[in-house]
Formats: sequence, structure tokens, C-alpha cells
Amino acid sequence: MYAASREASARSREALRAALTGSNGVAATTGSELFAVVAVLDDQRSLRVALADVSVQGSARAELSERVFGGKVSPATQAVLTTAVAQDWSRTADLVDTLVLLGQEALLESAADSGRLDAVEDELFRLGRIVSDNPDLEQALSDRAKPASAKRELLAGLLTGKVEPITLTLAEQVVTRQRGGIDTSFDELADLAAGRRDQIVAHAHAAIALTTQQRERLAASLGRIYGKPVTVHVQVDPSLLSGLVVRVGDDVIDGSAIGRLERLRRELA
Repeated sequence: MYAASREASARSREALRAALTGSNGVAATTGSELFAVVAVLDDQRSLRVALADVSVQGSARAELSERVFGGKVSPATQAVLTTAVAQDWSRTADLVDTLVLLGQEALLESAADSGRLDAVEDELFRLGRIVSDNPDLEQALSDRAKPASAKRELLAGLLTGKVEPITLTLAEQVVTRQRGGIDTSFDELADLAAGRRDQIVAHAHAAIALTTQQRERLAASLGRIYGKPVTVHVQVDPSLLSGLVVRVGDDVIDGSAIGRLERLRRELA
């Protein structure tokens, strides 16, 4: 994002925090309604452009949003939307992307309020791995020619009763508004959930599955390195032969056999 959109996004997030502060039970509704607003904007280009048109005063754009969505969403959602469209955005897409992020954060806030944030984070990560390891499923969920309703039905059949309702809502939004890789989007959501708990996320690829004790030791070691609690997500990758590769942000720690062989090859060369 350019500077204008970064500032607009920050003010919109402040509006979300204000709307949710002291309001019990509205976070889940706000998140779901923001996703519904995004769906409308995705379908109606003229409305999307009008709400982000910087040649029109912000107050006029806010009035337009109230005419379109007023009475159709909760007061908390309307307050967030009114603030967001009144800002000056560098690109129309930045407004819509921020509304998506605010919807995700509101739903994760709801999960935290109910003590289910850990479960949602773990389910999102595991869902990303399932999609990544199943090309047919990934193709079905990524097929742009497939109606959104068909993708929602597929997910509902796979996940209903097996994951938290908030996990299902977040997953449905990812597959119906596809931007980039499906599995990557689930990873980003899991990272967002971990960030709410003020934890760093480490993605580990291991040659074999790690025991609970090994995962705890790895998390403790990384915690000492980074000075913060660390959540470790592990994916088994037999091609590493042995050991593991850990990624924390832009840092990569390669302790795999294949990594050691590659370093030796470079040294010999």
C-alpha cells in the first residue's frame, strides 16, 4: 500500500476497535457482515469505485455507504464501513482488501472472546496443509469457473461439525474470494490468529513427524532466540531426508540433510 492507503487502513482499524470495545457478542456479526459487504463490492464495480473515489468528498462517500447498507447491517458494521469509505485510498482495491482484513480480525476477536482462538488457528493451518497435499481438492476450490455457492457447499460438506464455525466462515471467504494460493491464504490467516496472541509463528518442514516433546523444545529454543513466545506449525516433507527447515518471517534455519548436502556442494564448487 502507498502512504495514503496505509493511513486510511490504520484509521479503519481504529474504527473497528472502537466498534467492538465494550460491545459483547458483536464481533462475529461484524466480521460476517463485513464479508457480505465485500461480496457486494466485488460484484458491483460502479459502487466499489464510487466509494473510493477521492475526487468526491469523504463525507459524501460515507453518506452513499449509509444509503446502500444502512439498515442492512448492524450499527457496529456500519460505523466501521462509514469510517473506511470516508478515507482517501490510493487504490480502490486497498479499500476492499482492508475491509476483508477487518472482517477477519473481527471474527478472530470473536474466537478470542470465546476462548477458541487457539483451536481456530490450528484448524486454519491444518486446512492449508490438507489443501496443499490434495491437488484435486485444491483445483476444485481454486476453479474460477466454479460458482461460489458450489465452493461453499463443498467446504461445508468437508468441514461442518468438524471445525469451529468461525473457521468455516473464514475458509468460505477465502475460497469464494480467491486472491493467490488457497493454502497460502490459510497460512496467512493462521499467522494473523497467532499475532493476536502476541506470538511469533514458525513454519517447520520436517523429514518425519515431530513428537509433542520435540515441538515444545523447538518452540522453546526459538522463543529464546526471538525473545517472544513462538507457535510452531509443522509440515512433514520426506524429501528433506532428515532434520528440518524452519522459517520465521524472512529468517530460514536449514538443518535438513538435503540442506547440508547443498551447502557441501557449493563449498566443493
